[in-house]
Amino acid sequence: MLRILRRLAFTLIALTLAAAPAFAQADDRCIGPIAAASPLLQRVALRAAANEAGATRLTFIGHATFLIESPGGVTIATDYNDYVRPQTTPLIATMNRAHDTHYTLRPDPAIKHVLRGWAEPGQPADHDLRVGDARIRNVATNIRDGYGATQYYGNSIFVFQIGDLCIAHLGHLHHTLTPKHLEALGHIDVVLAPVDGSFTLNVDGMMDVIKQTNARLIIPMHYFGASTLQRFLDKARERAWDVERSDVSSVAVSQATLPQTPKVLVLPGR
Repeated sequence: MLRILRRLAFTLIALTLAAAPAFAQADDRCIGPIAAASPLLQRVALRAAANEAGATRLTFIGHATFLIESPGGVTIATDYNDYVRPQTTPLIATMNRAHDTHYTLRPDPAIKHVLRGWAEPGQPADHDLRVGDARIRNVATNIRDGYGATQYYGNSIFVFQIGDLCIAHLGHLHHTLTPKHLEALGHIDVVLAPVDGSFTLNVDGMMDVIKQTNARLIIPMHYFGASTLQRFLDKARERAWDVERSDVSSVAVSQATLPQTPKVLVLPGR
């Protein structure tokens, strides 16, 4: 019976992809229309592909900086700045404008691609970069200045598609997301979320944003001390999300290793 169901699932996948060729392209998986596809078809197809694609490694460097390493050797540092950097020079660096711990005006000249999450005042940044087996794009959001006034498009949520895995780094997010933001984000498997609850979005708002992304793996960042982190973890447990604390700062992630239900994984920063 199980064999028959598997054959039926793959037959349905083939028919679906034949009817909608744009959806069959791996480059399109993390954009909005894919999120509306049948979850059953996605799970079966993606788990089959994950066995061949290899895993993506995520290493928490500290604050809001992660080193993302694709199976093909593409290296990306998020919220690259002058204070918290990976030991190795990444191929790609993303930045956000909120504070100087999220960007630098003097990036290492050896970095091939520097993607700033802001543009000219009042204009959103617009990135869609493909390098090797990685695709990086952004969804612009707003930030508050030191006086509480809105600075439009000062932050970007960067979305990293590596193989069939979709990772979102929320940056220095200051507000909840609109349907338009969520449509632009599309399908998200892993979310890297600021959980300080004050400098960025308040904790309840951040929990709502995480839930809206439908991510199955949540990795907290941008927290200040154990009590700040614990406040977020308590909220996660209230929502019946699993919580795990790792002893090491990195994790290998693929579709095959993603939890079936939302899970918070705490990685210690270096």
